[in-house]
Amino acid sequence: MRQAAVLGAGLSLLAAGTTLALPQSPARAAAPDYTGDPTQYWNGVLLELFRVSTGDAGSPGRLARAAAMMNAAIYDGESAYQNTFGTLKYKPYLSAPKYWNLGQGADEEERIIGRTAYNVLHDLYPDQTAYLDQKFLERFGTPSTQYDIIDTEIVGTIVTNMRQARSADGWDNPATYQLDNVPGSWRPTGETGCTSADDAGTPNWGLVKPFTMSSGSAYRPSTPGTFASYSALLASPAYAAQLDEVRRLGGRDSTERTGEQTAVATFWANDLGPDAAHKGTFKPPGQLLDATIGIAKARLQSKYENTRLFALVSLAMADAAIGEWDVKYQTPIDLWRPVSAVHYAGETSWEPLSAGRDGSPLTPCFPAWASGHSAFAGAWAAVMQGFFGGNDSMNFTVNTEDPASPQKTRSYTSFHQAAQEAAESRVYLGVHYPWDAADGLKLGDDIAVNSVLPRLGPVGS
Repeated sequence: MRQAAVLGAGLSLLAAGTTLALPQSPARAAAPDYTGDPTQYWNGVLLELFRVSTGDAGSPGRLARAAAMMNAAIYDGESAYQNTFGTLKYKPYLSAPKYWNLGQGADEEERIIGRTAYNVLHDLYPDQTAYLDQKFLERFGTPSTQYDIIDTEIVGTIVTNMRQARSADGWDNPATYQLDNVPGSWRPTGETGCTSADDAGTPNWGLVKPFTMSSGSAYRPSTPGTFASYSALLASPAYAAQLDEVRRLGGRDSTERTGEQTAVATFWANDLGPDAAHKGTFKPPGQLLDATIGIAKARLQSKYENTRLFALVSLAMADAAIGEWDVKYQTPIDLWRPVSAVHYAGETSWEPLSAGRDGSPLTPCFPAWASGHSAFAGAWAAVMQGFFGGNDSMNFTVNTEDPASPQKTRSYTSFHQAAQEAAESRVYLGVHYPWDAADGLKLGDDIAVNSVLPRLGPVGS
């Protein structure tokens, strides 16, 4: 529905970062190819956009926001379809109006989902128009600009609803970060791309309008160790124990970290951007979306159930990012990274296991407490358990694209087992303290259980 210019440029994710061009083939009309579920298909398209996003456009919050906007809009479009035919089982995210002209053409669910996804992504990634047009053509066999009554009947309203809901939500807040500049407070690590306060990653993301929470601070955990000042924190035995654990297990030259712990660390790292020779990895939100695709392929046949699962996962991760960045920047403690703490303690040669493609140390350029990976994983696990009837047990595999990982897949028997491992990996990688992992997990779980799952719960609940 690009010919209708449904979405405004105000939702673009491209400022302060961009996406590299993806390869395209010449557009040729063909028969539709509806192989597989449409929501899974468009999430695969989204992952490719994650891989080529750079700068702030590739930050966890920005990626999670894009996923939530696309998948919640898809879900509302499908909900409108279900409501029209009297089969609505779950509450929509924004609305599910009935459309009386449905039932007059083939493949209506497919068209609603695909045209909604295309239009949201086109607005968020306008520099990827050629790639998105190609993926649309591959699915539908017709150009994205070809008129479809579905655009007028449903898609236009659903996409406009999402545009209005996220208008001026604060994603592009330009305020720069001011260092606390005392021992214990976050400071640039001196690694590549992290040399000044201006390099701090998305410092205002905790102020972004949430998707389901009342505010970014709604589930804020206590300050690390319940200490209200940097000086009290650094003087405590609890801090000393935290620092000792990450120093021993997370150092590049650690003799205490086991081979299994090293494998866990690199498997869940998965956070590299693109360079001249490589696309980036699909990053923490993308790794969990990819896991969701695999699980859904094995267990779900209903288009409706697929749209709800991906909306739940994406909304949970989007709000986990907002809640997590509130913790990082909007609380009294903006905790320094382990590398800064260990160097301050006198071990100036210590380096984290975490490294870039060239082997140089790589620490995320924002405060340590709490862990974003952990919050995403906690939110994901709680949503998956809730979606599958409260059952945490399931056999599944997760993939990684991190080039340092000796394993490309790992297998799990429960959602929370995978989430716990993802959280612990940040300590083994040398970029987080144990309480970062624990608090991040709980934050994600709280958001999913208390805000996200009820928002899309059964009609009448």
